Amino acid sequence: MRRLAFGLVVVLVVAAGCSGFTTSPSQPAGTAVDSQSAVDVPEPAVTVTVTAVVDGDTIQVAYENGTGDTVRLVGVDTPEVHTENDPAEFEGVPETDAGASCLRRAGTNASSLAKQQLLGETVGLAFDQNLDRRGYYDRLLAYVVLDGTLFNYRLVETGHARVYDSEFSRTDRFYVAEDAARSDRRGLWRCTDPDAVTHTAIADGGTESASGVEIAEIHPDATGNDNENLNDEYVTLTNTGDAALDLSGWTVSDEAGHQYAFTDLTLDPNASVTLYTGSGTDTDTERYWGRNGAVWNNDGDTVVVRNASGETVLRQSY
Repeated sequence: MRRLAFGLVVVLVVAAGCSGFTTSPSQPAGTAVDSQSAVDVPEPAVTVTVTAVVDGDTIQVAYENGTGDTVRLVGVDTPEVHTENDPAEFEGVPETDAGASCLRRAGTNASSLAKQQLLGETVGLAFDQNLDRRGYYDRLLAYVVLDGTLFNYRLVETGHARVYDSEFSRTDRFYVAEDAARSDRRGLWRCTDPDAVTHTAIADGGTESASGVEIAEIHPDATGNDNENLNDEYVTLTNTGDAALDLSGWTVSDEAGHQYAFTDLTLDPNASVTLYTGSGTDTDTERYWGRNGAVWNNDGDTVVVRNASGETVLRQSY
């Protein structure tokens, strides 16, 4: 996790070293509350390693004995990246070329999120009692459980997927999450107004903004202890426009409202500035938030960027 007239690209690398996806009372005040409490997480039947991400809702895995399988995630449908999208499948998205193109870019973002969160990870696979073990193309139909959370559900609540109509047992809760994502115009649901969105999908969880600010990467896991490695959590802003950009008064904040404001900073074309969560000496290319604890929560958070007028130019949940 789309292009501002002045061409600002936000490259966000968030690395808050909480382990996994669970929220604990010891986490800093700026971390997000785990919304996964809205859905029960099934007990995994088997443990596998994710070896490849086909797209946002399909992965390839290896079992402990070395054999492989293809898994289709239960209950979700991310926009296509290898074939054409039908906007009619996504409520409110106009059935136009613009709508289809917007969905393709949203699909690329969903694939990027899956790569960021799952690729190379050891995860659990759980099965739904209402569904067969295998579906079309003989793919395994499963829930993906990552560090105690349900990745299928996360795709829906962050707007990276719609609910796939079937008889799976968690349908009602998934639809509640979809309704909230659509109401907030998260992720693919921004495509309901595709002319206001220009997505740019970039590796590791690219995102989009109605104003054009891009989040190119969200990586919420610093090396080692998050609270002891605060400067491994940072945001990089790059001005790709043709004119200098005054960032004075612009802010970056998290879901809990912890906010950093830039002062006395102008970015020349193609220049960058990195905002670190910890402490250091401010320069034209490096700014320090001065926090004494990690800001961005591994279990999901919301990055908010506002301009000097206080207008939200990007709001992206992960």
